Amino acid sequence: MSTEKTDALIIRQVDYSETSKIVTFFTSEFGKVSAIAKGAKRLKGPFESAIDLLAVCKIVFIHKSSDSLDILTEAQMSKRFQPEGRDLVRLYGGYYIAELLDRLTEDFDPHPELYLESLKTLTRLEKDEKPQLAIIRFELTILREIGQLPILNQCVSCEEAVQQGKSYGFWVSQGGLICPSCQVDKYQQDGIQAGTIAVLRNLAYEPEQVISRLDISISQQKQIRKIITSIISYTLGQRPKLLRYIELS
Repeated sequence: MSTEKTDALIIRQVDYSETSKIVTFFTSEFGKVSAIAKGAKRLKGPFESAIDLLAVCKIVFIHKSSDSLDILTEAQMSKRFQPEGRDLVRLYGGYYIAELLDRLTEDFDPHPELYLESLKTLTRLEKDEKPQLAIIRFELTILREIGQLPILNQCVSCEEAVQQGKSYGFWVSQGGLICPSCQVDKYQQDGIQAGTIAVLRNLAYEPEQVISRLDISISQQKQIRKIITSIISYTLGQRPKLLRYIELS
């Protein structure tokens, strides 16, 4: 056993007993960690209301080398998730971030960049004027971190580079675009324009300053949402539960 101290984002909590909870954290140093928080349900428990979904905390936990759950010994809240206004996309967008972190990452598999992007995304969801783009940016980051980001610069079949003026399909099982010449009947879809693909690449790879200046139409957002939803659903084996609350109507 070892005692570890780290900053952490709370992404899940479930009741364990009348007084305790099992809390799942996402951390920079250790990745996803689940620990028993004994007494967390008591009104005057040992964690001083720090156990709250999407809260950022400084925690201390005992890591067990066996298959047993770790034990949370200290938790001090640093920041609570508090989206402004009554825009439910911001609120459910935060819950969706937690769902993806819980379901798409493995225990004790650290992703420091993904941890930082999680915190940045939650901050954007609190105040940013473009919550949908903040969510898309996060989805692309987590797909890249787990090795599921699609090929966005060429056809996955013939490897021809994406060309302006052309319309492409998307082959989810192969993780990439299909050019018009390679689209047999089985893979024919509503076309994804090269301009939309360029926007998708920007969202996936460009720094924050570039993202904040992007002007994306509703039709492009819907196309991008369709692509990302298909990848995430394919990876999970089902649609994420909270996705319906943030999809464009």
